[in-house]
Amino acid sequence: MSTALITVPLSVFLIFVAPLWLILHYRSQRKLNQGLSDSEREQLQQLSSKVVAMKQRIENLEKILDAESPNWRSR
Repeated sequence: MSTALITVPLSVFLIFVAPLWLILHYRSQRKLNQGLSDSEREQLQQLSSKVVAMKQRIENLEKILDAESPNWRSR
């Protein structure tokens, strides 16, 4: 009786759960290894150009603040 308590759940796991688990695992790994799609690459490029523009704006604002209020960084 005690072996039936172990073998039945183990059999169900090995027959149903383990194969499904392996299939889903390797499917997700394949999707991760494919890389970025074209739309994702385009979106990444747009974000990169926005970052460059924001960096330039921040640098300009810091220059203006340095000229008008030299001690603004220490506040």
